[in-house]
Amino acid sequence: MHPYRTHHCGELRSEHAGTTVRLSGWVHRKRDHGNLLFVDLRDNFGLAQCVIDVSSALFEAAEGARLESVLTITGRVVKRSAETINDKLPTGEIEVQIEALTVEAVADPLPLQVNSDEDYGEDIRLSYRFLDLRRDKMHRNILLRSQVISSIRRRMNDSGFVEFQTPILTASSPEGARDYLVPSRIHPGHFYALPQAPQQFKQLLMVSGFDRYFQIAPCFRDEDARADRSPGEFYQLDFEMSFVTQEDVFAAIEPVLAGVFEEFAAFNQAAARPVSKPPFPRIAYADAMLKYGSDKPDLRNPIEIADVDEVFRGSDFKIFARAVEQDKVVRAIPAPGAAAQPRSWFDKLNDWARGQGAPGLGYVILADGGARGPIAKFLDDDRIRSLKALTGAGDGDAVFFASDEADAAAELAGLARTKIGSDLDLIAAGQFAFCWIVDYPMYERDKTSGKIEFSHNPFSMPQGGLEALETQDPLTIKAFQYDIVCNGIELSSGAIRNHRPDIMYKAFEIAGYDNDEVDSRFSGMIHALKFGAPPHGGSAPGIDRIVMLLADEPNIREIIAFPMTQRAEDLMMGAPAAVSAERLKELHLRLSLPPVKPAS
Repeated sequence: MHPYRTHHCGELRSEHAGTTVRLSGWVHRKRDHGNLLFVDLRDNFGLAQCVIDVSSALFEAAEGARLESVLTITGRVVKRSAETINDKLPTGEIEVQIEALTVEAVADPLPLQVNSDEDYGEDIRLSYRFLDLRRDKMHRNILLRSQVISSIRRRMNDSGFVEFQTPILTASSPEGARDYLVPSRIHPGHFYALPQAPQQFKQLLMVSGFDRYFQIAPCFRDEDARADRSPGEFYQLDFEMSFVTQEDVFAAIEPVLAGVFEEFAAFNQAAARPVSKPPFPRIAYADAMLKYGSDKPDLRNPIEIADVDEVFRGSDFKIFARAVEQDKVVRAIPAPGAAAQPRSWFDKLNDWARGQGAPGLGYVILADGGARGPIAKFLDDDRIRSLKALTGAGDGDAVFFASDEADAAAELAGLARTKIGSDLDLIAAGQFAFCWIVDYPMYERDKTSGKIEFSHNPFSMPQGGLEALETQDPLTIKAFQYDIVCNGIELSSGAIRNHRPDIMYKAFEIAGYDNDEVDSRFSGMIHALKFGAPPHGGSAPGIDRIVMLLADEPNIREIIAFPMTQRAEDLMMGAPAAVSAERLKELHLRLSLPPVKPAS
């Protein structure tokens, strides 16, 4: 017999009754029933109930074993009596009568309970992450992550993609966030950068003649944490394709994403959740900002925002009428069925808007063929009819309004759309709604300096190519750039790349870079493009966010084995940490620390 186990704790069934087995695992829970002691033994695969009689010479050792101590148990499998069967446990029809017991490791008193879902706070959970990961929900989440990555790899291979690894020590690049820098010992005063993404390397692979690349790529960015973004590092499904259009990229990745989500749609659920079928909806960036107030729309929410400038142009509601005359906008957010809500609901929504920095949300309530509410008296019948036509609202509904500069109005209207959809229980939970956001602007104007700068990825191909760059107002040029969004969460950005040096030089010239600066900052890329580059494009859906959605977890910390805190600290390993003066000297570094603030 194997010294530790003949079976996993989770695999024993009634057909094993009568056999002698050996199990090893952690003491999950103990129950003392007087003459009998029940020990739930847990391993990676599940739980098995073990039982020992008080008359056994091993009883004292079993009774003294603390929770989370590691035991090896040998015993005979017996069927439970009908009244003691546990239908909630896969092994609930049997138990193991303990005949031999070895304590492999003794656990100290626990700082958190593994057999409980109680939240002990970030500091405790991350300081003792190895215990936190033993908890059932966390254990299943991390196993899910592994299974999702395996599924993605299989699907990418089946689609003709080849996996490559790109460098971790590389040069700094303008990806939009701060780099993590690594000092060079043999090149004093010079630094490597950890890659924010394998962007240039994957393009260089296409220039090298490979056709379809992918990688489960680690990416490093020195940026603050958010609920859906881990500080420091994250992983993405990075892929690139040669001789493709934007639609070719969509057609390649949609079946992979839809397939993965369909495969794991029943995770932690009573039934599988519906997944958007390819092809996913394509929504122009401008339309997304108008209809949803965001380029990350949650399509589970049926509310669509409308432009109602003309309803208020020249109206008696002077605040909105003046705003329209000053080239500001008025956006309407319909609230289906909200006419039945009490006045307090409307007041709370106004308070919420003021909490967002807005003066409030004007509204009208549509009922009995007319309208009531703070703004209704300023709108005649023709304007009410126009409002209904533009918003699709009717009797029984309400319509809220946001007025400001276009960007600010879109932001408030988008937040209000989500708030109203949630309050009225309109968001269709239990499904995965995908869409592509396309036609992003190539450039934008910096609000402080007034300069033209790249809106997103500087390596994107402009729609219209060189002619557009030479003849159009830069702010009207669209890029072959796209984001994929699921349930209001951006999974990735991508683009058809700019593969021609002449177009790249011109694109950067518009953003204020001369040719020498382009040659200096992007030497590897621009040099390679001069030797014949294929049209190519790709994207990079985030692994962490995919698993978050499938696990239905609101915080990315719950699906990463060893995350850092919001302050980018690893409490378990003690990182970041100071290093010795000798090590700094070896790296030719001298510290210039900020002054220590006096204690308050």
